[in-house]
Amino acid sequence: MAGTDPNRGKTITTVLGRRLGGELLRMRETRGLRQSHAAEALTASVTKVAKMERGQVPMRDPDVRALCHLYGENDETVVGKLLALAKADRDRRKAKGWWNQYPQLAAQIEYVALEDIATELRTWQLSFVPGLLQTADYARALAVGNGAWEDLDEIETFVEARMARQARLTGERPLQLWALLHEAVLRQLVGGRAVMRAQLEHLSDMARLPNVHVQVVPFIVGAHPGMTCAFTVVSFAEAGAADVVQVDTLSTKLWLESETDAAHHNATFDRIARLGLAHSNSVRLIDSVRKEM
Repeated sequence: MAGTDPNRGKTITTVLGRRLGGELLRMRETRGLRQSHAAEALTASVTKVAKMERGQVPMRDPDVRALCHLYGENDETVVGKLLALAKADRDRRKAKGWWNQYPQLAAQIEYVALEDIATELRTWQLSFVPGLLQTADYARALAVGNGAWEDLDEIETFVEARMARQARLTGERPLQLWALLHEAVLRQLVGGRAVMRAQLEHLSDMARLPNVHVQVVPFIVGAHPGMTCAFTVVSFAEAGAADVVQVDTLSTKLWLESETDAAHHNATFDRIARLGLAHSNSVRLIDSVRKEM
């Protein structure tokens, strides 16, 4: 299956496309207009307008502007935000990403594609090291423990794909990563002591990169606002392209796409971070736990 596009022939929606379409749908309904009015303004079919509002097709800038004009939205700040969303969505759709080689990433394909065009990630993890900071042995142990694959070749392909993601932390446009980790992440013996020692050493090394900020929330803080679940906030360079939030569940990746959700999770992240150790103290704790092992 290597080299094929697993999405070929399917109707694709994206997080950014759904967000853009939802905003335009809300504007249309506020004005009391029907999809046929939008179709007439675009010289397009009602079917195409419906696909736009569901995030199933990319949108050109002239179409976004035409719809904003039809809906009476003349605020250039609002229009600019929608244009930024449209551009980010187009960039994500046309990217011939390395991830398309890996069918094992099917459940994560949208997240990985967003990660590739993002400028910053803020991730809060309760039980494991974030994928961007994992060693191959640690990732392999997680895959085995997860039980999602029984075929060893599939596990190795998954590990290879996870390692490929880490190129985003270096190169010409390195991703800004803020990893907020519960102390349990450091002490969970994933793969055994040798694997964990190597993982903690790698985590300490990565924390010294200028674009990687690591904080550990120690056990002693007691109850805190991050105990419910882990989450990641994804941010983009385009002005007005609001953050999106990804939350893992047992069966799927849940996307929270509203500005309200993004603001809530960013505020929660900040509250957790205030309880965490300083970056330098976090690195010292990582090194201390590694020596204990």
